[in-house]
Amino acid sequence: MKSVRIQFGKYSNIFIHIVIWAIIFLLPYIFSSENNGPGDDIDLAFRNLNTVTNLLWMGLFYLNAEWLIPHFLYSKKHFIYIIVLILLFVLIMELHGLLFGSLVPGHQFNFYRSSEHNIIPFLFTVAVSLTFKIFRDKIKSDADANDRQKENLKSELSFLRSQISPHFLFNVLNNIVAMVRMKNEELEPTVIKLSSLLQYMLYETDEEKVLLKNEVEYLQGYIDLQKMRFGPNLIVTVQFAVIDDWLSIEPMLLIPFIENAFKHGNGMLKNSEIDIYLKTENQILDFRIKNKYLDTDTVKDKSSGIGLANVKRRLALLYEQKHTLMVEKSENWFIVSLQIILAS
Repeated sequence: MKSVRIQFGKYSNIFIHIVIWAIIFLLPYIFSSENNGPGDDIDLAFRNLNTVTNLLWMGLFYLNAEWLIPHFLYSKKHFIYIIVLILLFVLIMELHGLLFGSLVPGHQFNFYRSSEHNIIPFLFTVAVSLTFKIFRDKIKSDADANDRQKENLKSELSFLRSQISPHFLFNVLNNIVAMVRMKNEELEPTVIKLSSLLQYMLYETDEEKVLLKNEVEYLQGYIDLQKMRFGPNLIVTVQFAVIDDWLSIEPMLLIPFIENAFKHGNGMLKNSEIDIYLKTENQILDFRIKNKYLDTDTVKDKSSGIGLANVKRRLALLYEQKHTLMVEKSENWFIVSLQIILAS
């Protein structure tokens, strides 16, 4: 699709150039057609001369834009550029003199008078071609910068996603190890549920966006795994009210908040509790999660803080003007409130 757009843009530019030059060449004839008479042969001869001379201006336009400006002006060789333009003007005047003798017979060509007559069109052609070249190069430069920015964004997002998956897998495998040691009867369904989650992570999260309902099912599966691990020692309240489940969202975007809640608000605390709320309305995702924590919480590891910093960065990249995030601590509660406009 991109190559098709590029080809279309190329051919449309050529068409525009053809139309503009056609208008320039035809205008003298259009405005003088009603005044033509039997005594206007000399006027017609000069119009024909100007028409052929326009071919010289057209050649100057593209020579200046495609070769002179890149080789001399962009290279800071201003003096050489001016000398070349002067030589070109002299050459064009000599060619104009040859054309004058052929198209306007019976009249003597005067180099200096013709130069005075053609210096303005010459300078105008140079100025227009310079403006055209600078404007076109600016558009191309902006387009290239935009493409590089998009590629850098894709690379950064890919890197951020790669940080999430190992972190999540590490936590879940630790959960399974703990269940093996306790010879928990829920081990088999836990492994099956983990397999389902890994299938989602490996085969569905490579896309830029996933269906919100699939992401919510993934979150529910992760929560179920954690509830199996901690059992009655941890009170987990989950409220999912996804009405607009056809909406799409960046994959693995919300899981770091839930991971963090289970990490710091787990059953190791007295009266530990986690509340998770997710609702969609009018194509707006309202996600809230809070967990109890201790001010003296010493649960730290090398990956501590990666999840939240990661998701904040991804939100800034993907939903820069379409989200609000509030993170606060209040009376031994760690509270996260996130709203995202999911409408495209």
